[in-house]
Amino acid sequence: MKPGKKYQTKRAVLLLADGTRFEGDGLGPDATALGEAVFYTGMTGYEEALTDPSYAGQILTFTYPLIGNYGVSRTVSQHPHATTAGCVMKHLARRPSHFENVIDLGTWLEEQAVPTIVGVDTRALTIALREHGTIGAALAVGDKAIAGVDATLAEYVRTMTTAGLVESVSDAYHVGETIGHGNTHVVLLDCGVKRAIIRELEALDARVTVLPFGATRDEINEYKPDAIVISPGPGDPRDLPDTVETLRGFVGEVPLFGVCLGHQLLALACGAQTFKLPYGHRGGNQPVKDILNDEVLITAHNHGYAVDGATLPDHLEATMVNLNDGTNEGFRHRTLPIAAVQFHPEASPGPFDARGLFRGWLDSLR
Repeated sequence: MKPGKKYQTKRAVLLLADGTRFEGDGLGPDATALGEAVFYTGMTGYEEALTDPSYAGQILTFTYPLIGNYGVSRTVSQHPHATTAGCVMKHLARRPSHFENVIDLGTWLEEQAVPTIVGVDTRALTIALREHGTIGAALAVGDKAIAGVDATLAEYVRTMTTAGLVESVSDAYHVGETIGHGNTHVVLLDCGVKRAIIRELEALDARVTVLPFGATRDEINEYKPDAIVISPGPGDPRDLPDTVETLRGFVGEVPLFGVCLGHQLLALACGAQTFKLPYGHRGGNQPVKDILNDEVLITAHNHGYAVDGATLPDHLEATMVNLNDGTNEGFRHRTLPIAAVQFHPEASPGPFDARGLFRGWLDSLR
């Protein structure tokens, strides 16, 4: 049996805004990662999570104690590069075993220049995050970064914002790039879209043209879409008032479907309100009740903001509700072809509980 890879580690520190401090071994560049500290509960899916644009601006803690055991395949990445600000884990597998593995996780994290800390008591960290809620944090790798981490974090917390996060990850596709040859032409507004969403739409006989989240009404109309999908992405939906206004102009003119951040943007465009969750919803084990069909779906989430179900105007009706905290997970327009869900239908925690949502919406357009 070949020995596991030995990494050249260095000192690293994870500091939370409340003063809680964790020490461990660092990988990646000598640098300080700044962001909200959040946790991911999945036993698998670390490659997808680390490349999920919705994690931009966040330091991601893996609660499962051993990460990297099946390596990195590069085939399930959701974005061309890692999108998380930093990575925290207890144990890093040095000897991955899987037929699709092409690079071990530690080497990939260094390649992607993701500041990483290994050896943290992630159970204690997760408990701290559950008690405090989402909190600003700094992950410092290397002695120089550690020496200034307290001052760096204090400045970050003072000016903490999610503005600019969507722009930082909406770069995976060329403007107007079209994927697929299906009969239904969908314009997808890229707020940080996952590759799996485009693959899912393509598999359902859609032809997907990707435009940036800031595309204007005239720019979108140039492509003569049969429908518009608003993608997931990071941050506060209120950071994108121009996108909200553009969507408002399409209500009643073009069928609309929103996912995650797209769900929140579409809710704002239709007259509802959003708010910041104390902890956020993340991972692949969120139970959601489908109100219309009276069934429960196991769903994948990754968001820190939610639609306030109490503010849905009369022309919208709730279609989904989170069974953990009662927050809105979906809505539809009572008379127009407009719908949205807060979770990720393209993910597979159920494994196929929510796959029918895209299909049902597209079928209603044909």
